[in-house]
Amino acid sequence: MRYKLNWRDWNPGLDNDQQTLAEVLGSMPAAQPEAIPWLVRLLENPASPVAFPGAISLARHDAIHALLGRGLSNQDEAFVIGFTMGAAKIIKDWQFRVFRFVSSRCYPKSYRFAVQDLIAYDLGHALGERGDAKDLHLVPFETLGGETLAALRAAWGIDVHALQAVYRAEAAKLPHTHTSRRLDRDFGGVDPSDLYPPEGKHSDWKSE
Repeated sequence: MRYKLNWRDWNPGLDNDQQTLAEVLGSMPAAQPEAIPWLVRLLENPASPVAFPGAISLARHDAIHALLGRGLSNQDEAFVIGFTMGAAKIIKDWQFRVFRFVSSRCYPKSYRFAVQDLIAYDLGHALGERGDAKDLHLVPFETLGGETLAALRAAWGIDVHALQAVYRAEAAKLPHTHTSRRLDRDFGGVDPSDLYPPEGKHSDWKSE
């Protein structure tokens, strides 16, 4: 997986509004950038000339993990990447599909997205695309460590109720994964069916 030490147990959740971003990230088991495979860096590092739209620095990516309340499993990783790409204004549908293919077929085995991870990726992308949070990859979260998660979520349009709803939907669709068992299962007053990709778009989503 992408993180060592206690990566399997680290899970910031969504009930940490009054913690600062720095406090949450301080508890995060960190991976060294050089430990990330070259193909992943090539496609996900914003410094790469062939990076996908929404590519983000490791520091900002970690901040989005905290803001979305997601841990460090591949299922979590897929949701965070999907959400970030969905929120990027410049991304095209074909780029979403190409990344989906590469991450599930070409990435090194421990980084490769399995079927359940692709479901989380699709859910994250759909919510990022429809939500108010836009271009999070451009936000300098590395300078905002002293802000609370509540303040950052409000400032950048991250809707906790919508996240709770989609996590409930994710857990229902993937009930047997370790990640799903610890997701927040409160709908938060939002119907998760409203957050699914519409019929005809990402048509392979429902078949997996």
